[in-house]
Amino acid sequence: MMFLWCVLVLVNLVSVTTSNNAGVKVRLTQKMLEYGRQIGIASIQQKLRSIKVPDISGTEKVDPIGKVQYSFTGMQIANLGLPKSALGLVPNTGVMLSIGDAYINLHGNWRVKYLRIIWLYNLFSSFINKALRNALQKQICPLVADSIAEMNPHLKTLNVLAKVDQYAEIDYSMVGSPVISNTSIDLDLKGEFYNIGQHKEPPFSPTPFSLPYQDTNMLYIGVSAFSINSAGFVYHSASALRLYITDDMIPSGSPIRLNTRTFGAFIPQIAKMYPGLMMKLLVETVKEPIIILEPNNMTVQAISTVTAYAIQPNSTLSPLFVLNLEDSVSADIYVTELKLAGNVSLNKIYMSLSKSYVGPFQVTSLDNIFKMVLKIAVIPKINARLQEGYPLPAIGKMQLVNIQLQVLKNYLLIGTDVQFTG
Repeated sequence: MMFLWCVLVLVNLVSVTTSNNAGVKVRLTQKMLEYGRQIGIASIQQKLRSIKVPDISGTEKVDPIGKVQYSFTGMQIANLGLPKSALGLVPNTGVMLSIGDAYINLHGNWRVKYLRIIWLYNLFSSFINKALRNALQKQICPLVADSIAEMNPHLKTLNVLAKVDQYAEIDYSMVGSPVISNTSIDLDLKGEFYNIGQHKEPPFSPTPFSLPYQDTNMLYIGVSAFSINSAGFVYHSASALRLYITDDMIPSGSPIRLNTRTFGAFIPQIAKMYPGLMMKLLVETVKEPIIILEPNNMTVQAISTVTAYAIQPNSTLSPLFVLNLEDSVSADIYVTELKLAGNVSLNKIYMSLSKSYVGPFQVTSLDNIFKMVLKIAVIPKINARLQEGYPLPAIGKMQLVNIQLQVLKNYLLIGTDVQFTG
């Protein structure tokens, strides 16, 4: 993939939507463009070497001797070079590529005839150069144009709408025209999670943020708290943030089991009303979780309910109680391949009784049980999903290297270099 041309025509080919503020910002630095220039020039040279020079013959008037017959056959490119090239940014305009001192050396057979006499090559060197130059230009110009045109299908399939899983997709469409300065190209992207097939806006909006000036990496990506919180809204709306917990999810060596005997030790009514039965817990969010980003710190606040059931011999569920659960977890975020991934750990929980089907009881007596259940059954499930990752905006087939991630006020900043693989 010729990243150089990807940058050159990005402004014209990427769709732009209308939005107040970006959820994700992307910055291409001069270092990135220089890398793109090297790839682009190498690609052009490779394509030029593949040119097949056709046999050329004809008649040309050459002063002062008159008409001359010529032919060139078996011409092959022996060497070529584009020793001088430069890629510069034109503020508010675009990208300018210049190429100088290009050369091509050819091997082949030539023949020039005047009045049935074969003349020496030096006598007609300027004529021969002119004829070959005209013939090569007719091939090189379309070749370069084709190289740019080849990028269109690639650009049209950029991950403007990136599927995450069966519940969600991310909209990375541009919300404004690229901002081109002397040193960088800045792109504002929507960066919003949506339910697949249903683009419903969350009850909150993105707030403005700006990327700090840095140019040590090729690429910078800013992911706002809005983008991450829109994921919580999507998964909550899809009822994906709910989990049934059964006894087989508790380690076999744990003294605490999900049965009426264990819970009866803290709530005697349960053991009396439902003796010897296994239990099941349903944990589900009441509203979308809220992610808070502060410098070097990311926390998630969630409000959930826990409904406890006794499992009857015929498999029907008898409700025992419903708890309100407010919990706070810390998140560790990292980048793997082209995805943003993470892990969470439990900070604290606060429980209160919402409804009881077995009479009143002290909720605090269940603190240790539910902390254990969250740590060994719920948190691992969440981490397993987070470790699968969520796709970042990608330009073509690229790999991220030398990745640095910072948690800043209201956004994550990813600085990285890039290697293109195709």
